[in-house]
Amino acid sequence: MAKKKKRIDIVYSTNPNFGYEDGEEEEEETLPPNQQDLRIQIDRKQRKGKEVTLVTGFIGTDEDLKDLGKTLKQKCGVGGSSKDGEIIIQGNVAQKVLDLLHKAGYKAKQRGGN
Repeated sequence: MAKKKKRIDIVYSTNPNFGYEDGEEEEEETLPPNQQDLRIQIDRKQRKGKEVTLVTGFIGTDEDLKDLGKTLKQKCGVGGSSKDGEIIIQGNVAQKVLDLLHKAGYKAKQRGGN
């Protein structure tokens, strides 16, 4: 599990012997699939008119996000990427992604009119 360090908000110190203190370490945990609340939508913005299926709302580690993204891309037979809590899958495959997520036990809803 990835560990995130909490930062104490210090912008600048004139003390030459200043020792930066980290706060408590916070572990980022991946929620189980039945507690995830994923949203699926078709997106065309800033993509030169090409459609992508966007899965948002994933709470967990980057490694688990990439594993889920890899599984979805393989089952749909398309490319894409996984980063910043989002999975981007090339093409309009929202219904197929929704079905795959439901079979895997995730709570997922399609957002938007497409």
